[in-house]
Amino acid sequence: MNIQAQTKLFDLLDTYPGLEDKIMHIAPPFKNLKNPVLRKTVGKLATLEKVARIGNLDVTDFVNMLRRETGQPEIAAAADESEILWQPGEPGWIKNEPQHVIDGTEMLNRGEHPLKKVSELMHQTGKGRFLLLKTNFKPIPLIDEMEKRKYKVYSKTVHGDTTQHLTFIGVS
Repeated sequence: MNIQAQTKLFDLLDTYPGLEDKIMHIAPPFKNLKNPVLRKTVGKLATLEKVARIGNLDVTDFVNMLRRETGQPEIAAAADESEILWQPGEPGWIKNEPQHVIDGTEMLNRGEHPLKKVSELMHQTGKGRFLLLKTNFKPIPLIDEMEKRKYKVYSKTVHGDTTQHLTFIGVS
C-alpha cells in the first residue's frame, strides 16, 4: 500500500495494524478507534488528510511520519492553492477557478486510470471552463488524447517542485 493523504484510515490500519497506537498518540481524537464499530464506520470514511486536520496536524508531515514508519520514502507537500494561481505568460483561460479537480496520482495509486474520469467530467465542463488534473508526472498520453478531442490543454509544474504537474484541460 502506497500511503497518501487520500488513503482511507481503515485500509491503512488493516494493512499496518501497528500504526494504530502511533496514530492515536499523535491524533488523540482517534483513540475511539479501539471500538470495532467506530473503526469500521469512521475508518472507512476518514482519509489520512481528514485525520490530520481533526488532529490539528500538517497533512504532509502526518503522511510522511506514517510513510517513514512503514519504510516508504517521504513525499513532497501537495501543491498549495497559491502555487496553482495563474502566472503572467500563461494562457488566460486558466485564470479562473477550475470547474473540476482530479488527483490523478491518487487515482493511479488505487489502480485507476484518470483518462476515463477526465473524459466523463469534460462532457460536464461548461464552455469556457476547465478541469485541473494533478499528477506527479507529465501525463503525455492523456494530454495527446485530450488534444485529439479538440480540448485546450496547458501543462506546468508547481513552482519549485518538478514532481507536481498541473494539467489544465479546457472547453473552447
